[in-house]
Amino acid sequence: MINREHVAHMKKSRSQLVSTFIVGAVTILAAGSATRTTGSPSVLQPTHDFSKLEPGEEFPGGKATSRKSIDNANAFSNSSGNMPLRKELDFKVGNGIFRKLWVSPPSSTTSSDGLGPIFNARSCQRCHLKDGRGHPPQANFPDDDATSMFLRLSISPETDEQRALLAARKITVVQEPTYGGQLQDFAIQGHAGEGKMHIEYTDVPFMFPDGEKVMLRNPSYSVDRLGYGALHPKTMLSPRVANQMIGLGLVEAIPETQIRTLADPDDKDGDGVSGRPNEVWSHVQGKPGLGRFGWKAGNPTVRQQSAEAFVGDVGISNPLVRKSAGDCTEKQTECLNAPNGDSKKEGVEAGQKFLDLVTFYSQNLAVPRRRNPANPETLAGKKLFYDSGCAACHQPKFVTGEMPDQPHLSNQLIWPYTDLLLHDMGKGLADNRPEGVANGREWRTAPLWGIGLTPTVNGHSFYLHDGRARSLKEAILWHDGEARSARDAFASLSKEDRDRLLAFVKSL
Repeated sequence: MINREHVAHMKKSRSQLVSTFIVGAVTILAAGSATRTTGSPSVLQPTHDFSKLEPGEEFPGGKATSRKSIDNANAFSNSSGNMPLRKELDFKVGNGIFRKLWVSPPSSTTSSDGLGPIFNARSCQRCHLKDGRGHPPQANFPDDDATSMFLRLSISPETDEQRALLAARKITVVQEPTYGGQLQDFAIQGHAGEGKMHIEYTDVPFMFPDGEKVMLRNPSYSVDRLGYGALHPKTMLSPRVANQMIGLGLVEAIPETQIRTLADPDDKDGDGVSGRPNEVWSHVQGKPGLGRFGWKAGNPTVRQQSAEAFVGDVGISNPLVRKSAGDCTEKQTECLNAPNGDSKKEGVEAGQKFLDLVTFYSQNLAVPRRRNPANPETLAGKKLFYDSGCAACHQPKFVTGEMPDQPHLSNQLIWPYTDLLLHDMGKGLADNRPEGVANGREWRTAPLWGIGLTPTVNGHSFYLHDGRARSLKEAILWHDGEARSARDAFASLSKEDRDRLLAFVKSL
């Protein structure tokens, strides 16, 4: 078990973040924002007082925290609380594009055609329902469709060119030669979907020391109903459920140096927690950059994440990823030769304005306000969260940097509970599929803000990258590798204390 005093201090480098990254000091305002002033308060140091809330803690997104109700299914769909009124129209139009149902080309609705030819969903909203978290299917096809979950596909490099591209970070994976980087299970009329994901679960019992028994489910994945021939014999599969969308612009606004200083890849302090950044290619900058988004931090910006999802999930080309045939490969000739919806003006299906608006919308989906954070049981759970070692990876807070194009996201004290780094999560959660720097056992620390509202927004309680966990308790019990000591500390708590820790996580 991790030493309580050691975990409370966490890493020495983490406790020095303010002096390293904030010019001057940061004064916490009542609504949780931060502004530069004189002096040197250590606003990012871990707390030692769990008897009350920290300043600004109930507003996880600072002043950008949602102003609207959080007790309904729209809790993730509100705009940044401090966004200028003049930008509200951009947010709403971006929402409309996010919800748009694309149609197959050619079509009289030229602003909406371009779907496919192969795809996973007809809109962004179909995967990120209510801007929230996806879930695994209740049954295998044809009894259910995996609309908000899909399989990534790749193989190990086979040529010197592929190895050179990987080493230069110009690609994060070598795609499967026939089916590309993602299994698209749907297709427009006249074309075949690529195949259907098949899941089998095996029960894994877990017994707490106090006698409480939990049945975990361990999934295995395969593909059937293949539409274009056999998969490469060494294809690696990685299941992914859609991530929730809140707070993405604030995550993007965290200064890169704050994140990199949290890394300890060689575990020099000996606490068993290392963490390292993923390095991925930036289409805009034309060079590798820090990965922040996706289950393995495979994308550096919200814009690139949106552009690649347009192509991979819906089959919609755009200025950043100009693939009119979506994820079709050279071996899918009919797919490549299918009609597209490229406009005459820009030569893509979703033009620059579309991409700008969807990016803005995605950046400004507000983080909801905390629920009952000052409750004594919740505060007790917070102390247990720190003492158990959870905060070593789920870093509570950051201060965002300057965002010239979106000043309302600048200089905010935020509470995402993530370090955005890659961590070895053990054999049980491994997909055994590298992505960029990430190896087959590593995953980005998932932000925890808003996690307790998943049942309210999405009507389910499935967690982790593949939704195998049916509760937050199961999700914790799947932690291993660098998180093993934290998991064991949680398991050793009394049932009352486990419930307190879970109450704290649900309040985030």
